[in-house]
Amino acid sequence: MTLPNLYLRRRRERRVQLGHPWVFSNEVAIERSPLTGLEAGACVNVLSHSGKPMGTAYVNPHSLICARMLSNELDCVLDEELLDERLAHALALREDLGWLPDCRLVYGESDRLPGLVVDRYADVLAVQIGTAGMERVREEVVRSLVRLCEPMAVVLRNDVASRPLEGLASYVEVAYGEVPSVLTFSENGARFEISPLEGQKTGWYYDHRSNRARLADRAKGRSVLDCFSYVGGFGVQAALGGASSVLCLDSSASALTRVTHNAGLNGVGDRVEVRRGDVFDSLRALRGEERRFDVVVVDPPAFMRRKKDRRAGLEAYRRLNRRAMQILEDDGLLLSASCSFHLGPQEHQGVVAAAAADVGRWIQILERGHQGADHPVHPGLPESDYLKALLVRVCRY
Repeated sequence: MTLPNLYLRRRRERRVQLGHPWVFSNEVAIERSPLTGLEAGACVNVLSHSGKPMGTAYVNPHSLICARMLSNELDCVLDEELLDERLAHALALREDLGWLPDCRLVYGESDRLPGLVVDRYADVLAVQIGTAGMERVREEVVRSLVRLCEPMAVVLRNDVASRPLEGLASYVEVAYGEVPSVLTFSENGARFEISPLEGQKTGWYYDHRSNRARLADRAKGRSVLDCFSYVGGFGVQAALGGASSVLCLDSSASALTRVTHNAGLNGVGDRVEVRRGDVFDSLRALRGEERRFDVVVVDPPAFMRRKKDRRAGLEAYRRLNRRAMQILEDDGLLLSASCSFHLGPQEHQGVVAAAAADVGRWIQILERGHQGADHPVHPGLPESDYLKALLVRVCRY
């Protein structure tokens, strides 16, 4: 089968040649290969302006990212055979890690499956499809996952924010089997329950697995404040690690109800307290109450989703870390995290250092955290390397 050709403009092929898997609409030579003549999700051969073969991609003429590379070979088709091969390869990595059955099973471009994310919770798979190309083979994806993983159920959590940018509707749907109202899974020896059809993302954030373990190792005998706690990932594991007390802060009443339940599941309910409210306001209120903590975790949502969010985002990160430090005991520990790709590691460090200067504190960076190995980094796609976590000792001069 010979696919249609997509030609790039002159001198626009270098980034793709170096391994970046995206082609932007302004890089296409539309006079030679009009995007309007291509169907969303269709596969094409990508060629340089001079006609040099660069590989196969699937396209979306309605999106800024108009093509996503699938292979460096021509005439590669995104079909069930290719899905089987690449899903099996992704599964093998997670088996090698020893993290099955509870982990991220597929991480988009990093697993050569652009637009596809799969999280596994024991016998249930939560799938997110973010692109028209992957939506086009939705049924094949489900069939391949069922063959390889033999799950009890597959849930399509296709309510991700990127779908409207691809011209796709948002929905949540059970694609296979019967889904229980509550899922139980394990992380770092702790047990958690989530709702597979509700909650943020696919229901959990596996990317912080190693950072939660790092914090739990240092929590023994210490009081811990978990900001933006969601359902208690950091807080419950800190309590299991021996924290003397844990306070979980979040704006969601349903998430905090789940925190209380998850703490009880792990036998630490007597040491885990919850408090609902805006985290910035709550931190200010805790300072007014003269409460102090030995450890504070700040793991906020992305304050910089786009480049234009930069100025406001930098100020939000600085203000958040400043308020966290104001309620830390002397020589306390701050775990400061950011999932904003547009905030680089050195900038993140600079924000934490600036916050310390604002409140007259001296800091020592003890450890640098990263996303877990089930979220492997694509070397040609900086956007796949997004999570940063600094474990900082905060001292008085």
